[in-house]
Amino acid sequence: MSELTVRSEYVYSTLGLDPDLGDLVEMFVEELPSRIAMIQDCWQRADMDGLGRAAHQLKGAAGSYGFEELTPSLTRLDHNVRMSRPEAEIVSSIDEVAELCQRARAGGPE
Repeated sequence: MSELTVRSEYVYSTLGLDPDLGDLVEMFVEELPSRIAMIQDCWQRADMDGLGRAAHQLKGAAGSYGFEELTPSLTRLDHNVRMSRPEAEIVSSIDEVAELCQRARAGGPE
């Protein structure tokens, strides 16, 4: 994996301030590090089926929890894995997804 540069702007869910769904969005954000770890672990083990499955599941979950900003990067990762794209493209996609997920926050902008 390449070293990540974390940008200062955060990614917020469109549902983060919803009084009924805010707690679920917060739980999703708390789970993101373990989901990214799973993606990275699948890559390290060359488990392309697991990697594709994890990317696809995270893409669906991110959209369901209002993190539409993550969808294009997760779609790209899912596509790159399923189409057996070159290693550099897959690694770049994993890094992009990890960086975006590190910026994800529950709630809304102050």
